[in-house]
Amino acid sequence: MATHLKEGDKAPFFTGTDQNGKKIALKDLKGQKVVLYFYPEDDTPTCTIQACNLRDNYALLKKEGLQILGISPDEVSKHKKFEAKFSLPFSLIADPSHAIIEKYGVWGEKQMFGNKYMGLHRTTFVIDENGVIRKIFLRPRSAKHAEEIIKSLKS
Repeated sequence: MATHLKEGDKAPFFTGTDQNGKKIALKDLKGQKVVLYFYPEDDTPTCTIQACNLRDNYALLKKEGLQILGISPDEVSKHKKFEAKFSLPFSLIADPSHAIIEKYGVWGEKQMFGNKYMGLHRTTFVIDENGVIRKIFLRPRSAKHAEEIIKSLKS
């Protein structure tokens, strides 16, 4: 499954709550570059590798002028535990109702060991200062995700 959004589209606006109870609205980040990464679940192996890669390269990403926002269907309290356990320096937005996830088209059918189920497709959107999607990673490489993002800015 791929998102219905394309590079060059306007990023859908949203407002969500992060792990600290802070309201975050995409429209408030106008004028900044945003990395919006959707991941299935806090504290699972691949999601942890991805979050820690972004954490370990956070200074480099900030130097490129990027704001990092993670979004998953987990609750605020679960995000808080994930942030604390791995010292994550960026906001994790809770979307248990799938409101933002549906806007970005990253919820759909998945398959594991021949079983089909509904779930979140790991996807990252790089959004420019004008709110335009510049890059979509449909299958981000979790252990090298920051490097992928920075490389995409150069091309």
